[in-house]
Amino acid sequence: MDVVPLVAAEAGAVRIRRRLLVRGVVQGVGFRPYVYRLGWRFGLTGFVKNTSLAVVIEIEGTGSSVAAFAAALPVEGPPLMRVVSVDSSDLPLAGDLAFTIHESEGGESAFAWVPADISVCAACSAETRDAADRRIDYPFTNCTNCGPRYSIILDIPYDRAQTTMAGFTMCERCRAEYDDPGDRRFHAQPNACPVCGPRLWMTDRDGKEISCDGVRAVLEAVVELLRAGNIVAWKGLGGYQLACDARNDEAVQQLRRRKQRNEKAFAVMVSDAAAAEVLCEVSEQERVLLEGPEKPIVLLRGRAGAELAASVAPGNPSLGVMLPYTPMHELLFRVLDERCGPGSVLVMTSGNISDEPIVIEEAEAPEKLGRAADAFVHHNRPIHTRVDDSVVRVVEGSPMLLRRARGYAPGAIRIGDGDAAILACGAQQKGALCLTKNGYGLLSQHLGDLENLETLEFFEQTLERMQRLFQIAPRVVAHDLHPAYLSTQFAKKMVAERHIGVQHHHAHIASCMAEHGLEGQVIGIAWDGTGYGLDGTIWGGEFLVADRGGFERFGHLRNVALAGGDVAAREPWRVARSYLLDAFEGAVPPGISWQPLVPERSVRMTDAVLTKRIHTFETSSCGRLFDAVASLLGLHQTVSFEGQAAMTLEAIADDGEGVYDFAVHGLRPLEIDMRPMVLQIVNAVERRESAGRIAARFHNTLIAVVGEICERIRKDTGLSRVCLSGGCFQNVRLLRGSLQTLRASGFEVFFQQQVPANDGGIALGQAAIASELLRRGV
Repeated sequence: MDVVPLVAAEAGAVRIRRRLLVRGVVQGVGFRPYVYRLGWRFGLTGFVKNTSLAVVIEIEGTGSSVAAFAAALPVEGPPLMRVVSVDSSDLPLAGDLAFTIHESEGGESAFAWVPADISVCAACSAETRDAADRRIDYPFTNCTNCGPRYSIILDIPYDRAQTTMAGFTMCERCRAEYDDPGDRRFHAQPNACPVCGPRLWMTDRDGKEISCDGVRAVLEAVVELLRAGNIVAWKGLGGYQLACDARNDEAVQQLRRRKQRNEKAFAVMVSDAAAAEVLCEVSEQERVLLEGPEKPIVLLRGRAGAELAASVAPGNPSLGVMLPYTPMHELLFRVLDERCGPGSVLVMTSGNISDEPIVIEEAEAPEKLGRAADAFVHHNRPIHTRVDDSVVRVVEGSPMLLRRARGYAPGAIRIGDGDAAILACGAQQKGALCLTKNGYGLLSQHLGDLENLETLEFFEQTLERMQRLFQIAPRVVAHDLHPAYLSTQFAKKMVAERHIGVQHHHAHIASCMAEHGLEGQVIGIAWDGTGYGLDGTIWGGEFLVADRGGFERFGHLRNVALAGGDVAAREPWRVARSYLLDAFEGAVPPGISWQPLVPERSVRMTDAVLTKRIHTFETSSCGRLFDAVASLLGLHQTVSFEGQAAMTLEAIADDGEGVYDFAVHGLRPLEIDMRPMVLQIVNAVERRESAGRIAARFHNTLIAVVGEICERIRKDTGLSRVCLSGGCFQNVRLLRGSLQTLRASGFEVFFQQQVPANDGGIALGQAAIASELLRRGV
């Protein structure tokens, strides 16, 4: 490598040599050229190199120069760099005459972080628009500050030969950029251009290639198809996506039918933040998220009257919006602007059918997506690891991740002082796995619901790849207690020194504690749809006194009996019937106006099953309470996706005040009795009060429950730190109200932001609990 000119030594200054081990996101982000230039700046000799352990730096120079280098190292640097730790040790002088960049080393790893995929940077974007640049209209333009990472890495250390770009030999000009420490593409592993890099082509739904002369011709053909109401599948950064015109209701409904997605909202893509503001209200924090390097889907409040097909997000006041995050997306919108004028809106959704994993292979795309798409755009840069889009919303001025994937995964989170290698298998819904190493939890990308063979295979594939990338051989396996979960069954079949079952809601609270670095005991409120309890019932409305090693169930919502197993979660009328029978002590008055619009025979059969307790299960689930109230208000008697009834209930709630009654019985665990509220809601419906007012009071009542039970726990235990977790706390009205109420009473409150509060965060909590139990020798 190039030699660093030596700076004249200070008169009489003593030279020293120091070794620095730097850990964090420091591979694949331009860190080594940054270190090279920093060494030049301070007149030091030595070297920098990637290893599977960390980035190793040895520097030699005067004591003051070495100290200045070490001070500047973690605070300056490239935009994607994240230094987590720097271990320093002194060495004998070696007498180097230059500062060099050494070849990377493999070998056993103590810890190396793998960078996430990052959206195209401004410099690369500008090149694709410059007619004089050799990368004009090139959809795979990238540099050390942007582009694919996690989706293309095969192994560490992160070098081109260890990525899916290994099959593309750089041309002379790309190689010159790659080898030049002063170039922003120095050691940019996916570096390529139209001469030597991946290419784009187009086929019909049967796989027959459509003749197009170059990238622009392909995109022009795509635009014409979209304008005509067609659906196009194209291979993106982490998998195929399905796109259609978001203003064409017929096209969107066609996509729903083909993708088998009945009512769940689609995300849309627009060209820039200004276009997003036409559709939605966008705060400054939301704009920062939209335009940031991760480019997630951001949930925004839709504007009334916005020009958008009604079937994009039916009945939902929020809209998931993202901006182009690859050069290919940007090029498409450039052509759209040219052909259709500015302001185009595209549905941009995962390229899969129903609950299957997203498709990543060109060969399988026509087979898996041929019924969904009218045409395909392929490229020949292999995707090693499929990664879906992340979903984020802003709460209290800060991001709150609802789905953790592209741009955020895999990321390491400190979980404690233990050094055991653990695999945590997560839950059934919103699957994710977590591996631990050196006190960190490495949480995978969103894997989907583990309800079919295809998703389980994706789970196993992700585990194998993460084990290889992070060089982890787990000897302990943590899992949920629910015996029917595929994740639990998978965990129990694994050969391990120990299997640790973790209660679902304890995992929720431990996940929140790990994210915020909390030690000791906290008050944990875990509200969700379902979780297997220690008593064999289904929990979900829990107040815990917990630390990472254990918990006490201090209180819970009163159990109700549900009929129909998993059917009850899809048919809120069944849940409402359970709450009515409970509130009216087994005899629902025939005159109430609630009519679930199902056959009377079904209602009678459900009543008989509940009365005789045949094939029923008991639950304290707060999620099911939301379902019951939504049914009583006539909002939903059946749902087509998880949380639909609760989302509608939140959406219609007005700004009304007031709360309904509830009662608290017993001693540790307290039983929170919501029957008084149910009776008052029935009476309010009979009086024809507005659904918005009833929904507001329902939310207010839950917030009042949070405040009162936390006061009781503090009085009993002295604890004043509260962790909020579980899918119900994705409800912004409930979350904000709980935060305000608790803070006003002097509690210190934590909620999940970088790790999903839903079951996507369960694996991290399992890992934190297992690590603590092992540390304690339990």
